[in-house]
Amino acid sequence: MLNELQVGEFLAALGERTSTPASGAATALTGALAAALTELAARFAGDEDAVMRAKALAMQLVQLAEEDAVAYTAFMADRNDETRARIIEVPEEIAAHADEVAKIAESVRGQLTSSVAGDAEAAVELARVAARVARRLAELNA
Repeated sequence: MLNELQVGEFLAALGERTSTPASGAATALTGALAAALTELAARFAGDEDAVMRAKALAMQLVQLAEEDAVAYTAFMADRNDETRARIIEVPEEIAAHADEVAKIAESVRGQLTSSVAGDAEAAVELARVAARVARRLAELNA
């Protein structure tokens, strides 16, 4: 399970010459990092709703990293319409979640005047990149 790996272990696995984990998992985890930064910024902003939404999105994105690896492994084992559909659906889900993270982070950013605003800005950018890359992966997988 990818979510049980330490950061160094995940990076090592990502760099191996294997089909998974790869860019889908990395993209999902980038979105999860953005969500965690959003959670941090939301705590400083005192926005409990944003804290809870960001925390839930981070967990969902970590799960999607795992789902991406499973979907791609299944596709490599049996290239059929069902497995291809899944390697398109998962990145699309990652993109949708990352878009939501970006929106929350933008909202939280507007509530901050402290240096934590930089964390919210970083979250926005990371989430936008994750969404853009995930959409491209879905296109490539189609």
